Amino acid sequence: MIACKQGIDKLDYVVDSFNNLEVGRRVLTLESDALAAQAGFLDENFSRAVNLLHSLKGRIVCSGIGKSGHVARKLASTFASTGAPAFFVHPAEASHGDLGMIGGDDALLLLSKSGEAKELSDLLIYAKRFGIPIIAVTAALESALGSAADIPILLANVPEATACVSAPTTSTSLQIAIGDALAVALLERKGFTSTQFRNFHPGGKLGAMLLTVGDIMHRGDQVPLVGHDCPMGDALLVMTSKAFGILGVTSDEGALLGVISDGDLRRHMDGLLDKTASQVMTAGGRVVEQSCMASEALRLMTDVGPAVTTLFITNGNVPIGVIQMHDIIRRGVV
Repeated sequence: MIACKQGIDKLDYVVDSFNNLEVGRRVLTLESDALAAQAGFLDENFSRAVNLLHSLKGRIVCSGIGKSGHVARKLASTFASTGAPAFFVHPAEASHGDLGMIGGDDALLLLSKSGEAKELSDLLIYAKRFGIPIIAVTAALESALGSAADIPILLANVPEATACVSAPTTSTSLQIAIGDALAVALLERKGFTSTQFRNFHPGGKLGAMLLTVGDIMHRGDQVPLVGHDCPMGDALLVMTSKAFGILGVTSDEGALLGVISDGDLRRHMDGLLDKTASQVMTAGGRVVEQSCMASEALRLMTDVGPAVTTLFITNGNVPIGVIQMHDIIRRGVV
């Protein structure tokens, strides 16, 4: 234990003798400044790239080698998850058969800071042979990639964070940012909705936060409803059998007039069985449309006025479902 403590003290001394925070802040500031410079450096070619991708009948084929390859793989995933079919092709695998994955209706998005990555050469030749458009993200317009590109998007002339060895740092941050900008511009141009986004993200926390109450509500015969003139004896049987602790009261036309809760029953205990549902109900009631996000429904249950645990779901003013707080929470919405 003593040896371990001494080891930690020695490590703390080594760490403290080097200003880690200064380096970290310098790198983040440098990359932040580079992103600002890139924003001002974008030109009409960015707009041309968005137009091309918007009109594309096929898929966006992303590729690069080394660090640019890792960025290209990430961008393919971003495009695909935001409604623009895309996939990553490794340039070395492309030279050994994967060129067959690329169709005449596709477009290439190729990344290389220098623009001279020889691994991309077969992709360039193939694209030119079959008339497949090339969008290039590069720092060198006169490079092999920049010259071959139909739409070159140039990286701003900014230093890498590791200026002494020029390892890809700032440049890859710019590549990611440009790809993200293309993806966001494309999804906004297409009018891509949160509902469509949820279809591509059904699992995990993100999928849960994009659920609507219509996705998880109880419906049909499960919904506890009675007519406004229903005797309370019968209404109690319905309320008990449905087991939601609440009962909706409807008009002759099926519109929701109000709700009966346990509190309403206690307030009308004297002569309860001699009354009708409309005489016991609380008029109105907290309701939501089926398109309401489950997270918003949970907020309405807990943040607005007295907390409630059950909501009726309506189409217009007609009740079509019911949802309880635990229905939302057990789907991971918190």
